[in-house]
Amino acid sequence: MRTLIRAALAPERRTLTLVVVVLLVCAFVAFGTGFWVLMRVTYLFALTIPFCWAMAWYNTRHIEVSVDRRTDRGQVGQEAQEVIDVRNPYWLPKLWLDVEDPSEMPGHKSRRIIVVPGGRSRNWFVDTALKRRGVFDWGPLRVTGTDPFGLFRRVREFGGAQQILVYPQVVDLPHFQAPPANLPGEGRFRRRTHYVTPNASGIREYAPGDAFNRIHWRSTARTGEIMVKTFELDPASDIWVIVDLEKRVHFGEGDESTEEYAVRVAASICRHFLVQNRSVGLISFGRDLRVIEPERGSNQMTRLLETLAVVRAVGDAPLGNILQEEQRRFGRHTTLIVVTAATDDHWLTAIQALTQRGVRTAVVLVDPGSFGGPHSPLLLFGELTASDILTYVVRRGDELSVALSPTVGGVAAWQA
Repeated sequence: MRTLIRAALAPERRTLTLVVVVLLVCAFVAFGTGFWVLMRVTYLFALTIPFCWAMAWYNTRHIEVSVDRRTDRGQVGQEAQEVIDVRNPYWLPKLWLDVEDPSEMPGHKSRRIIVVPGGRSRNWFVDTALKRRGVFDWGPLRVTGTDPFGLFRRVREFGGAQQILVYPQVVDLPHFQAPPANLPGEGRFRRRTHYVTPNASGIREYAPGDAFNRIHWRSTARTGEIMVKTFELDPASDIWVIVDLEKRVHFGEGDESTEEYAVRVAASICRHFLVQNRSVGLISFGRDLRVIEPERGSNQMTRLLETLAVVRAVGDAPLGNILQEEQRRFGRHTTLIVVTAATDDHWLTAIQALTQRGVRTAVVLVDPGSFGGPHSPLLLFGELTASDILTYVVRRGDELSVALSPTVGGVAAWQA
């Protein structure tokens, strides 16, 4: 009984419930007293209810609906676009169609009430500004038919659900610096590459698609066959970026949180070095440990952004433990950049041990105190600089391109 009452009083059924109650009361009084006015009101309501049901049913019949979601991945600051098309092949018009393509994306609004004349169609564009990184569901398209009084609602779904992946925002860091690693001498690591670099390592036979500027003419003349040069990567250190995603060190909510700032910093740093054709790798520990080995190029940037788009600060592994467990990855040919909101020094010993082994390090401290946290990283900043570790500080509201420069995010930060 309670369930029936609760269903009858649901927001979408309140009008119908009220009409049914009025109909029953009028019918009871009219047949009991014979009062002609109430009798006519009873007939009117008795005819209106089935008419409204038939109209709601008709409005969602014989319609063709399609949606073209043109964006399956994007970046914060860009727009996702879709085209919705509703066609009415029947000769009677479709009235009061409520068309919506629901999505979890913040700021997404695609709902529209339309009338489609007989034999005609209606279509429109929906542009949604991408405001938050992550994976969001999109669809299926929902069409709701109703009647003029809102007594009945009939819902039909068209198409399937899709997902859109939103990358974190990245900014240019023209002044960001990290200490260069100590590269080995002649025994340094070398790897083959399809890029043209100053390090020619040998020759091979020509293959379709090879650029003409790679042809080695002397070898071609000597062998009688077209020979091209092969190359090795430039001698440059690997860049490792570690994002601290331990839950207890992060504060704030939504876009104004240490988590979002840390991810944005990490993405911007990765892009900064990749556009310089450097090898960049990433380590994070949120729901699980994620390790992306250092590589170069646009494909590596895509892999890094895909990972950073979905990571969350829900981890329980302290930064110090991650540095100790993954220290085998860092050698004298490595530059390590740590992005963290931690204010205690539990991980200081681990990073100092790495620097003593010759690993060049830099740290970006996201100040949790500016996000409502209880502590400031001032003492930790002093200990890091005393250990000769280049340290930047990012606060809430800072412009990253300015904060991540040695004269602002470094020593001068605490004097500002």
